[in-house]
Amino acid sequence: MSFYKGKEGQWSYVFHRVTGVGVLLFLLIHILDTMLISWGPEHYDKIIQIYRNPFFKINEIVLFAAVVYHALNGVRIILIDFWSQGARHQKKLFYVEMTLFALIMIPVTVIMLSHF
Repeated sequence: MSFYKGKEGQWSYVFHRVTGVGVLLFLLIHILDTMLISWGPEHYDKIIQIYRNPFFKINEIVLFAAVVYHALNGVRIILIDFWSQGARHQKKLFYVEMTLFALIMIPVTVIMLSHF
């Protein structure tokens, strides 16, 4: 019995779905915590204090990474769909995407971590 070992196309598909759901969950939570301002500043301030926890600071980096990956992969998908040679070069496009992702995330992560 052989199993599909997954290559660039499968991993980009999985990551695109996971990052999309993650960003959606963040937006829903953000809408809910912003809604708390209508209950009064003390409720809103309590929630904002929770976000100053280091756990949430790390999650800000994860959120940014999810948005960047999702956006770059969206551009890759557009190129595959609308460029006549896109499907033939999808593997190369994946590695270009991951290189751009690393080039963006390394300095951003250093900057965000420097605020600890």
